[in-house]
Amino acid sequence: MFKKVVVGISGGVDSAVSAFLLKENGFKVLGVFMKNWDEFDEMGRCSGEQDLLDAEYTCNKLGIELRQVNYVKEYWNSVFTSFLEDYQMGLTPNPDILCNKHIKFDLFYKHALERLQYDAIATGHYAKTNFGAFLESYKEHEDVRLLIPKDTFKDQTFFLSGIHRETLRKTMFPLSNYLKSEVKEMAKKCGLERLTQKKESTGICFVGNRDFKEFIKEYIASKPGDFVDIDSNAVVGQHEGIHQWTVGQRCRLKSFRKPYYVAQKDVATNTIYVAYGHEHPSLYANHIYATNLNWLSSQHPFEVENAGSPLKCRFRFQHTKPLVDCTIYRKSLDNTNDVIVVLDTPLRAVTPGQYAVFYSDTECLGSARIVEALNDSGNKYVEKLKSILENS
Repeated sequence: MFKKVVVGISGGVDSAVSAFLLKENGFKVLGVFMKNWDEFDEMGRCSGEQDLLDAEYTCNKLGIELRQVNYVKEYWNSVFTSFLEDYQMGLTPNPDILCNKHIKFDLFYKHALERLQYDAIATGHYAKTNFGAFLESYKEHEDVRLLIPKDTFKDQTFFLSGIHRETLRKTMFPLSNYLKSEVKEMAKKCGLERLTQKKESTGICFVGNRDFKEFIKEYIASKPGDFVDIDSNAVVGQHEGIHQWTVGQRCRLKSFRKPYYVAQKDVATNTIYVAYGHEHPSLYANHIYATNLNWLSSQHPFEVENAGSPLKCRFRFQHTKPLVDCTIYRKSLDNTNDVIVVLDTPLRAVTPGQYAVFYSDTECLGSARIVEALNDSGNKYVEKLKSILENS
């Protein structure tokens, strides 16, 4: 059914091998390089220039056409502007999830299927669907599911948890059944060894190797405020802006030898509450309020008839962290988008603005954006969440 595929070529080894596998399996393949950011680094070099050269190198080696699309404006409006607004509000956003949601699996997806009139898209993500790596078992009316790939260490379903489920129906993940080590070996065999030496991109793409505090100063003005000890309520230092700090981060306060860590941020008073010690109870949370639930599994748990029951599943808020058991409650009977997540095991530095991503043993079920994370032992705000649960 699917014969023509547009593959997103990033200039990295994963998308290159994805394109190779597609061609080897008989698909007509078109490569598309997405330009999402347009800024020069401190050395005067555009960070995307080398990626484009590597994308051209890949397509020349594989004998496929490469085209370019420019999403700089859309990325700025949908991802970067939201990123800045969140930091000004004391949140810590995840631009990778937003990029997949708004750019790769929306604009790029529509460009490939509607404008270019191709059958499907493919990416170098380590992810999997129940239709197979090349949609070989696709059935038009069968529900699609986002599954954990073979390489569980490289698993990128976390970053795909915010996309629209329907886009998965016509998305191929050629690397779903391969380990990263196997992908590198394939790259060498098909003449793309150069890409295996390329350093993998980590962190926020538009920040690059720069110090984050210096980067964010370019866009958000400093606003000094107090560091306040969460136990004694005493002022223990000053900061230059709550946007420069995130929950769980260590604060090196010159007047104190003991280590303080960010526990909470109060935007209204521009106060950062800090806790003494890496394992201070206020740094842990087991009650999470999250909004904008995006459900990827076949059936939304709170939209079917008589679906008032809590849902037991697994949770993570950072893609490298182990999964923990949790229970999801709907906030109210008439609201299917806002949820309360109760963790079986408290976790450290659960951060507002990040995403609660939900799993079964084999599947990424969906995600919701964290608004508040509280501990039920001694936290002065936890009664608010308890009352929400009791009234659900």
